[in-house]
Amino acid sequence: MADAQFDSALLPSLWRRPIHAIDPACCLPLTFIPASRDLLRRLNPRDTKQNLQAITSIVPDLTEDLLSSVDQPLEIRKCPKTDRDYLLCDYNRDGDSYRSPWSNEFDPPLEDGTVPSERVRKLEVAANEAFDVYRELYYEGGVGSVYFWDLDDGFAGVILLKKGVTPGAKSSGEWDSIHVFEATDRARMSHYKLTSTVILHLANESESLGEMDLSGNMTRQVEVDLPVESDASHVANVGRLVEDMELKMRNLLQEVYFGKAKDVVGELRSKCRSPFLVRVEQRSGYPPGDDPVYAQLVVCLSVKEAIIASF
Repeated sequence: MADAQFDSALLPSLWRRPIHAIDPACCLPLTFIPASRDLLRRLNPRDTKQNLQAITSIVPDLTEDLLSSVDQPLEIRKCPKTDRDYLLCDYNRDGDSYRSPWSNEFDPPLEDGTVPSERVRKLEVAANEAFDVYRELYYEGGVGSVYFWDLDDGFAGVILLKKGVTPGAKSSGEWDSIHVFEATDRARMSHYKLTSTVILHLANESESLGEMDLSGNMTRQVEVDLPVESDASHVANVGRLVEDMELKMRNLLQEVYFGKAKDVVGELRSKCRSPFLVRVEQRSGYPPGDDPVYAQLVVCLSVKEAIIASF
């Protein structure tokens, strides 16, 4: 089984911290939280939920901090009032209840749950309608949800998109997009800060290949000032930012990560054989082109490209 993580060093490592910087009186914020994030960053992103539960069961005081700072694969729930699917995340959670973007109600019911103001709620409804069209055009299925909340000098929100391919089958895959933004009002302009995370899981199993698992995440950020004529302009501006960011991240995955991996495999089997590789072939007893390890690598890359193309 091969596990890969697209971005490493997203967070500073605890292990590079000098000993004198650790304050025993403040052990929890200075050691446990960075260490937990560092550990989760190195584990398979597919198992983030189980790993979070394991860590928080050992140190319950970390629950809120980790749930609010660690991205994990999105879960789907059906709104009991509208019978429509929506996605769960920390941004629509209040205690153990989650707010539906379609009905603006919590499930399980919560009397004093936090909801956006009337103005921001109208923007949230309009954004859900817009991104529902975006999801259908770009993903041809899947589930999407948008959540907004109020800030002192503007508002913020998160756009969630999820698409799965044959879950539970021998060939499966999931794509989770999490776009968190802040919009700060500045006269006729608005300052937008967008942080986008993609969580990708691809798996394949066959007799010749065995079991292959590729899971990883990627995070990118952008800040820009855009003109705003009315509240409706916010939906258009955020939609344009999310669309451009997703295109860049898809291209990066396809051309850089998978492209580079394919180039490396190609170089390993180039016609200009190094003396070391020639000796390895002679000792293994496999003639050029019949190396089973090379064959498995080629099959892995072909399967990855085929599954990601379906997104």
